[in-house]
Amino acid sequence: MIELFDTHCHIHFPDYPLEPTTVIESARAVGVSRMLCVGCTLEDSEDAISFVADRPNLWATIGLHPHEAKRYDNNKTSLAHFQALAAQPKVVAVGETGLDYYYNHSPRAAQQALLRFQLEVGQEHDLPFIFHVRDAFEDFWPIFDEYTGARGVVHSFSSDQRQLDEVLKRGLYVGLNGIMTFTKQESQLEAAKAVPLDKLLLETDAPFLTPRPLRGTICEPKHVRVTAEFLSDLRGESLASLSAATTANAMALFNL
Repeated sequence: MIELFDTHCHIHFPDYPLEPTTVIESARAVGVSRMLCVGCTLEDSEDAISFVADRPNLWATIGLHPHEAKRYDNNKTSLAHFQALAAQPKVVAVGETGLDYYYNHSPRAAQQALLRFQLEVGQEHDLPFIFHVRDAFEDFWPIFDEYTGARGVVHSFSSDQRQLDEVLKRGLYVGLNGIMTFTKQESQLEAAKAVPLDKLLLETDAPFLTPRPLRGTICEPKHVRVTAEFLSDLRGESLASLSAATTANAMALFNL
């Protein structure tokens, strides 16, 4: 039996347009039995915790997305509130956190300060991290390397072999999603093929990044199976072995 884990979704968003129970049941019907609801702001992290509270095999993360850094820069009240959320039930990671220099919605200095803050919170509570890094690895790695023992996943990885090598030499996991099904960059596909099976996680980023051939529809956790099937073919692995390994990886990383 195929059993998959969507390690990154946002179905707890208040404006997620689909009914939660239907979404979860549809996912389980195709073997996606576990889901991780990922926070992006203080309020969103609280929503994720509430959303998963009474739902079996769903867990939450708390995160302050780099886009939001200007909201939290030097906001001691909000940061203290965020820090307290790390001890809430079913919180299994910190993130998504990181750096995004593609959009630069927040100043780079504020993004870097917020990343350091979240790394400190995670290490204080012995939690892994979900990292969002876009066009910013040159600044991300020196900051990450300051925090000995930090573990986690580079979410929505869509870079090349050079950056994959940097990820792997630090023992981090690689999160792949629907981007792989529609990218036109061969270097991304080559990197996806090169990820060791024991370092691979699967995700949707729902409601974003719907995989082919479903582009134009709302992304759901059930679509992680579409990505899994694509990667199975791309990598020359059986769907059973890919699903078993990626689910075991997620359970290990998030201490479930």
